[in-house]
Amino acid sequence: MTRTLHLVVTTPDRLLVEADGVAAVRAEDESGSFGILPGHTDLLTVLTASVLRWRLADGATRYCVVHGGMMTVSNGDRVAVACRQGELGDDLAALEARVHARRSAETDADRRARVEQMRLHTLAVRQLLRWLRPGSAASAAFGDGDGEAEMGGAP
Repeated sequence: MTRTLHLVVTTPDRLLVEADGVAAVRAEDESGSFGILPGHTDLLTVLTASVLRWRLADGATRYCVVHGGMMTVSNGDRVAVACRQGELGDDLAALEARVHARRSAETDADRRARVEQMRLHTLAVRQLLRWLRPGSAASAAFGDGDGEAEMGGAP
């Protein structure tokens, strides 16, 4: 008797896939692409935006885009994927293009966030320098007028 996997892929609002008789599953996490065969050891991993692939015992291959998610393998025969969004499809090239577009959008959003963080950091440092500049009204209020704060005690 040939062992197979039971695959379940869910989003918060629906069941995308529930398949018995799965011969192999291929997925991607931060470390790269990996495969799951019947008898695989228990596993918990975070999936990146990628195309989940599975081959049925009859040789047919199915695809699903997952926009990140969690994958668990248990008892060597149960594979479960929980993702925020998923999309089934038959055209691997089109699905991979969607994943590439999603990854590019995420990279651009990360880049914009880093630029904004650096801009805010620079503004904060400039404001501190203005505040601590010798002779400024702010430094005079807290120091002796030359930018040095008095610490109390003997001179």
